[in-house]
Order: sequence, then C-alpha cells, then structure tokens
Amino acid sequence: MKDPSHIFRAYTNIALIKYWGKRNETLFLPVTSSLSLTLNKFYTETQVRWNESSSEDVLLLNGELQPIDRVQRLIDLFRELTHCSRPVRVESYNHVPTAAGLASSASAFAALACACNDLFDTQMDARELSTYARQGSGSATRSLFGGFVKWEAGQGDVSETSYAHPIDKADWDLGMIAVVLNDQEKSISSREGMALTVRTSPFFKLWPEVVAHDLALMEAAIEQRDFTTLGEVAEHNAMEMHALMLSSKPSYTYFQAESLKIMDCIRQLRQQGIECYFTMDAGPNIKVICRLSQADRIQQLLMQAAGLNESQLIISGPGPAPHTVPAFTPF
Repeated sequence: MKDPSHIFRAYTNIALIKYWGKRNETLFLPVTSSLSLTLNKFYTETQVRWNESSSEDVLLLNGELQPIDRVQRLIDLFRELTHCSRPVRVESYNHVPTAAGLASSASAFAALACACNDLFDTQMDARELSTYARQGSGSATRSLFGGFVKWEAGQGDVSETSYAHPIDKADWDLGMIAVVLNDQEKSISSREGMALTVRTSPFFKLWPEVVAHDLALMEAAIEQRDFTTLGEVAEHNAMEMHALMLSSKPSYTYFQAESLKIMDCIRQLRQQGIECYFTMDAGPNIKVICRLSQADRIQQLLMQAAGLNESQLIISGPGPAPHTVPAFTPF
C-alpha cells in the first residue's frame, strides 16, 4: 500500500435541523435525519502515515501526543476492510475550539476518514466515506460535503443506508457568525448528553415527528432560497432540541447567562429590521444565521450590545468539501 503523506483539510458543519439521539450506539446510526451548513472558517487538517518507528499507532494533536482510543476505532475500520495491520502515525491540527459546541469532532473525523481512505487506498467516494466518518463522530458524516448537506437516518441497523449527500451549494448570500462565549471543554459531552436524553426525557418519543416536520420546511426553504423561513425553522429546531435536554433526568443545559443574552440581542436586532437568527449546539456558543453581505454590520452591533470583542465574533461563509493542502496551517 502507498504512503502518499497527503494532508487533508475538512471543515466543520453546523446543523440547522439537529441530530440528537442514536438508535444504534455501536454504528452511530441516528434516530432522525438532519441537515447542516458547512462553514469555511473552522477546519481540521490531518495526515496519516505508516508508523515506521514503532509497532503502535500514534496520535499527535496540535503537536502534542494524545491517547488514540477514540481515533483507533475509525482507523481499525479501514484495517478490517483492507486486511492491513500496519501501525499508523496520525498528525492533526484542529483550527476549532475543541469540545465547545463548535463541531470540532465533525471536521476532525471527516479529515481522518479522508486521510485513511487515501493511505489505505480504499478509493471510496464521498457518500460511502461518509458512512465511515459517521462511526467516528455522527456529525462528521456531513463534513464530507460542502454547502447544505443532508444526513439520511437510514433503515434499521444497516450502516450503508445512513449516509450524507449535498443538497445545495449555499451560494446565495448566506453567512454565519460564531459567537465564542466559552472555548473551554464542556462539562457534559455531546455523547453523554445525547444518551441521557434518549434514555430519560419523556418528550424524546416526539422528537422524530418534530424533526420530520422541520426538515420538510427547511428543504423547501433551501429550494426556494427563502432566508426567512430557513432562519425561523433553524432557530425553533435548536430550541426544541435544548428543551429535550431540560426535560432529561437529571436535567442539564448548555445555556450560560451570556448565551441567553446573545439570543435576546438577536431578537432585538430582528425587531429593528435586521434579519438574523440563532442556533445553538451542545455547548454555550451561539451561531448567528445571517446574510453574508450583512455579517460585518451584525458583528459590530453585537459587539456593542453584548460587550464582546471582535475575536469572539467570527464570520464564516459556506464551506467546501474536504480537500488536500500542501502543508499544515500554522496557528
């Protein structure tokens, strides 16, 4: 097998119709389909090479040696497929705050899947590769594509039926502002929170019906390039997901006081005729859905209203599919 030493860059995605709940924990099969927007500002770069200096797999993240446990599972899927047992050296640089609700695992596992596909020479297309990336991190399946991406829930326990595919390039004046309120690792991981919700929330049985309704509205909005409906549905779907967390036992939340303050600021901007909406994943940080042409103005207004600095309000446009880069990007 070859050792191409290519570096792959994959971008984060933010779900507009949320993924929250697995029906199969082993294969990372979701209870519902979901839909996201890939962003061009946050990304992970990963290189996987044969490890010639050790009989063990090695992971370096941002230049530091890390436990390889979670990464190991995805690598082993490629080993099983190719009947190759050679150890590998994974080097990865994450240009996303880790575990803060900014989809760091999505870009990380999408980049890893691409690098493994190349090293093990499995020659998968992006759709098939998304079913492998999914087994590292569910949301990584959507980072195999650019623009708006739909992740199909699939059927039963058949892994091949749960894949991602692009539905729109998102090239119609769309943007997102990531409001970074806290870039520290969260106390409850997405995986832990999701499992607790599925197990204990009395309202989770309604979640598939809610998502199906919201997803139909969102797909129609994208097809019609209806920004207002897109924003309204995304904002409401995010709050529906967080309501599930509040109804879990024990109850938990990723809201912080600053998160609620930013939500109020966005509502006030709408009342002033400045159209923007919020969404929020499993972390305290808010993402503002806006027209890219208005992003600079909204950034400045939020800075003034919430007392934030420019480094906390990061403007992003739609992002592309993963691709190779000639060298790692310095921090």
